[in-house]
Amino acid sequence: MSKVAGLILAAGTSTRMGKPKQLLPVEGMSLLDRVLVEALDSELTLVVLVLGYKAQEIKEGLKTQIHHPKLKIIENRDYRDGISSSIIAGLSEVEEEYDHCMIILADMPRITSTIINHLLHQYLASGLPLGSIKIENRRSHPVIFQRRLYPEIHQLQGDLGARDLFIRYSDHVCLVEPEEDYNDMDIDTMDDYLEFKKSLVQV
Repeated sequence: MSKVAGLILAAGTSTRMGKPKQLLPVEGMSLLDRVLVEALDSELTLVVLVLGYKAQEIKEGLKTQIHHPKLKIIENRDYRDGISSSIIAGLSEVEEEYDHCMIILADMPRITSTIINHLLHQYLASGLPLGSIKIENRRSHPVIFQRRLYPEIHQLQGDLGARDLFIRYSDHVCLVEPEEDYNDMDIDTMDDYLEFKKSLVQV
């Protein structure tokens, strides 16, 4: 299988939460650890964790083995320029060696290695330059793209991420429906976090 790098974007300031949401505890680990473990358990060749705001505090708060052979941790010092700056920082670490790159958001705690692998396999089989998970007829995360789009990724600005690429190449996107129940909720506020914790108790 092709070498595919995953970028976990965790550089944001958690403005709506009021404190670093990356370190909020869930079942003995942090929200970020939860996503990181699943990415490392997946078939991604390399996982690049992009930190920014309070990077050292967050790195020290991780329970995941930071010396895992598949893990590389970098710091995006331009994190205040929006999510695009983290995508570009991560891509710059992998673009010479990896032909495909997957973007994983650190505040989506229900992402699993199964979801990652399913998207990976379907996307690679399609031969299309872009791929994403599809939930109820809408595009969701994770997303993945191939080398031919790297130059355009480097032109991204602000907090829109790769959304413009999906609009520009709408006829060349591999949309993948999950094989399992997948809730693509993200954690932005304390209410989101409490709702997520409550859902874990109910399972």
